[in-house]
Amino acid sequence: MGFLKRIILGNSIQDWAIALGIIVGTFIATKVVYWFISNIIKKLTAKTKTNLDDVLIEKLEKPIRYSILIFGYWVAIHYLNISNSGLLSFLEGVASVSLVLTLTSTASKVFDALVTEVVLPLVEKTEGGADNYILPVLSKAVKGIIWTFGVIIGLDNIGFDITAMIAGLGIGGLALALAAQDSVKNIFAGIMIFVDKPFKVKERIQIQGYDGTVEEVGLRSTRIRTLDGRIVTIPNSTFTDNSVVNVTSQPSLKIVLNLGLTYDTDEAGMQKGVDILRQIVADHSMILESDCSAGFKDFGDFSLGILFVYYVKPDAHWLDSQNTICKEVLKRFNAAGLDFAFPTQTLLNKTIA
Repeated sequence: MGFLKRIILGNSIQDWAIALGIIVGTFIATKVVYWFISNIIKKLTAKTKTNLDDVLIEKLEKPIRYSILIFGYWVAIHYLNISNSGLLSFLEGVASVSLVLTLTSTASKVFDALVTEVVLPLVEKTEGGADNYILPVLSKAVKGIIWTFGVIIGLDNIGFDITAMIAGLGIGGLALALAAQDSVKNIFAGIMIFVDKPFKVKERIQIQGYDGTVEEVGLRSTRIRTLDGRIVTIPNSTFTDNSVVNVTSQPSLKIVLNLGLTYDTDEAGMQKGVDILRQIVADHSMILESDCSAGFKDFGDFSLGILFVYYVKPDAHWLDSQNTICKEVLKRFNAAGLDFAFPTQTLLNKTIA
């Protein structure tokens, strides 16, 4: 047995063998745990009504095995007599950082599972479309916080002065905040949009001369597609600093149409024009009939004016509706022999005696 007592790098061969045996034993233990989870735990969770336990087991399986391996490694290095304190600190640091990263990754994955299996189904049942957009943002923020704490704990365990680092980050953060105050303002404005919900995706809004449909609501900016088909990116602070008109939320859209007939149109012709407009309202389901009006308005410079005011239902596209109504007016007025006026001049030539 003298062979086992031989000293190599400060430890006997027997000690090296035991340390190696500890690592091999923990490796075998991970295989046993894997078999137990795969053949027993997963079969039990598969019988439950919820999918959450299945997802959690899937997320926790590898971290449990990695933690067992790290524990075996830690026991092995402490079993050995390592006289070099620097080497021992390095080996302990490897174990510590590995464990912290494993636990941090596990916490992040478990949080992901809870969001996917619990929070997301609840959000999808809500009527507010903005909830579907704020959830990914908040989810990333929480995971960022988890990883930040994990990195701080890991650095602290390997001897970094965290207090000095945080102080340095505080000064740097102040400078960064001053340089990025507009971005911060937009982010807070984005949060207010998510909370207040002045508009949702696919709704038509008007702001600062822009008129279009909301395509995307982000944390920093919002994109709308204008009526001419262009995408405009608007900083979220614009929505908190200015009034926003939500056209879609209106019960109806008012459209005013001014028509002018020639001066040779008699009273009966004017009445016929008004009657035609009222009939058009009755014939089209896109118009709210009770709120519409038409009548002889005034005597213009070159025409007899008819004012036609009608309201389009919120589910009807305003431009398509106006296009349909205008074509119908033109068609029926022409069929009735009513002529639209245009600017004219009458020249009188008189002979001076």
